[in-house]
Amino acid sequence: MPARGMLAHMQTVTMIARRALDAVLPPTCAKCRVVVERNGTVCADCWKDLRFLAPPWCHSCGFPFEFEGAETVSQGRGNADAPLCADCLHKPKSFDRARAALGYDDASRALILAFKHADRTETAMTLANWMALAGGDLLAAADVVVPVPLHWRRLFLRRYNQSALLAQKLAQSRGIAFHALVLERRRATRPQGHLSGTARHRNVAGAFRVRPSQRGQIEGRRVLLVDDVYTTGATIAACVASLRAGGAAAVDVLTLARVLRT
Repeated sequence: MPARGMLAHMQTVTMIARRALDAVLPPTCAKCRVVVERNGTVCADCWKDLRFLAPPWCHSCGFPFEFEGAETVSQGRGNADAPLCADCLHKPKSFDRARAALGYDDASRALILAFKHADRTETAMTLANWMALAGGDLLAAADVVVPVPLHWRRLFLRRYNQSALLAQKLAQSRGIAFHALVLERRRATRPQGHLSGTARHRNVAGAFRVRPSQRGQIEGRRVLLVDDVYTTGATIAACVASLRAGGAAAVDVLTLARVLRT
């Protein structure tokens, strides 16, 4: 059979197999589990509750200006016309730019926790597509995509690193180099969920490093660091410091969601 005919045959078989599987196990909403048309998506009711972030936002951290507490000052670092939020003006961030697809709230939390802890990994492509919309300029400038790592014990228990799945999908979609092992979590840290901002920073201090064998992947390059949620920025700051120490020329950050301070 000619190569083109073989490819068409394989695509037909794949489509039939997918339809058969959907008939037995229909695709369900990644958040509420009602039946949906396509695997890895959310239903219309859950979709309308999600808070997608878009410009205008802080040039540095990506905080959207339409929310309370987002005072604007046109004094961006290296760009006199780039607006900064009050927080970044008073406490410049260690990264170059950060963007997020969603506001982290009750609606997005259930979706993210299902992806993170309930094996809903089929949603990775959909979530990565949302991130790509929010961080298109970061992806366009990136030389390499790197995920925030899990400690090996937590990775063994969870079986996958949700940040690495997102980072891989993002890199593949834009043809950017993806290196999952650049950063290493050198020690296990306590879960950050119920810690204060100060405690979070103490918890992750010194917890990350660039693997010596991986330095060549980032030296002199613009790195896009990928994580699931930006909360206080403690984990992000620790990873950015390690990447800069490892030779990265610049570090941008792209997350699926971020907490919106009010």
